[in-house]
Amino acid sequence: MNFKFSYTPIEGLVVIEPTVYGDDRGYFMECFRESDYAEAGIPTRFVQENESMSARAVLRGLHFQRTEPQAKLVRVVSGALLDVAVDLREGSATYGKWHAEHLSAKNRRQMFIPEGFAHGFLALENDTRLNYKCSRYYAPQDEDGIAWNDPTLAIDWQLERWGIELSELIISEKDCKWPNL
Repeated sequence: MNFKFSYTPIEGLVVIEPTVYGDDRGYFMECFRESDYAEAGIPTRFVQENESMSARAVLRGLHFQRTEPQAKLVRVVSGALLDVAVDLREGSATYGKWHAEHLSAKNRRQMFIPEGFAHGFLALENDTRLNYKCSRYYAPQDEDGIAWNDPTLAIDWQLERWGIELSELIISEKDCKWPNL
């Protein structure tokens, strides 16, 4: 197997570390192999792939699709970010709980986020590029969100750790208007 799968305390949320083969020329790694992921309990079929670029201190999210939920496989191509997933699955023992993972071009970690989660991230460097595969197509009419600073979720965005002041955050007008959970 070309991947190390680490299971978080939230069922279905998985951190993946690919095997990297490097030498003085550079490196090679598989980013995804359907059979390895299925063996690890991730049988998702991806239908869309997206990439976003963000400047340092950009906070995006928390986004989800209400009736057409998307599973996502996220990885950073350049830069670094704090990736956050919030469990919104009705009846889940971890409903409303969140998990954050530091993903970067250097550590090459990925995070698999199952259907039924809200997703957001904080860019820690300029020119941070996030690449993610989705299990369903983006449906703008189905898009919804939760306030990034919802006090009931109490997400620790680790601003002090990353040297980012609250006043430096760059958040879209739309993301500022999402309601609390």
